[in-house]
Amino acid sequence: MITAGDFRNGITFEMDGQVYQVVEFQHVKPGKGAAFVRTKYKNVISGGIVERSFNPTDKFENAYIERREMQYLYADGDIHYFMDMESFEQTPIDNGVLGDSLKFVKEEMMVKILSYKGNVFAVEPPTFVELEISATEPGVRGDTATNTLKPATLETGAEIKVPLFINTGDMIKIDTRTGEYIGRA
Repeated sequence: MITAGDFRNGITFEMDGQVYQVVEFQHVKPGKGAAFVRTKYKNVISGGIVERSFNPTDKFENAYIERREMQYLYADGDIHYFMDMESFEQTPIDNGVLGDSLKFVKEEMMVKILSYKGNVFAVEPPTFVELEISATEPGVRGDTATNTLKPATLETGAEIKVPLFINTGDMIKIDTRTGEYIGRA
């Protein structure tokens, strides 16, 4: 059990049959009245964010989210297969669960599979990945007075914005959290 007074960023708890993660918290002690905890929390399965105040003595069940590192193997239609590198067990995950989380992941990359009570609800790609540009228009010489960006398609099929000097075939580094170009690999 965890009380609202013990909330910290990143703590997961169960409330009303749903699993939530604390995004922000603030302990408030007004001059008059009782103290309370102002909280912003996210539903880890649906991704919805809610702001609410709790009494510091409110109790909740701890929610333990399992994070297992697995290797992405391949896609077969709408099913994607991942392999545990210790037991070599393969786990199929439906495309509906994954959403956009695999747009920067290619075969044989390591990802984290997040599950709660055995139900997989998300896949976390590595924070930074190195991918090849499969298609982009050539930059115009002399058009570098400002930090101008152009669209580029990656080898995984994802589209991002890159600087004008990047060409087809270049390897680049990408931040998967924001989908932004970081630099050349």
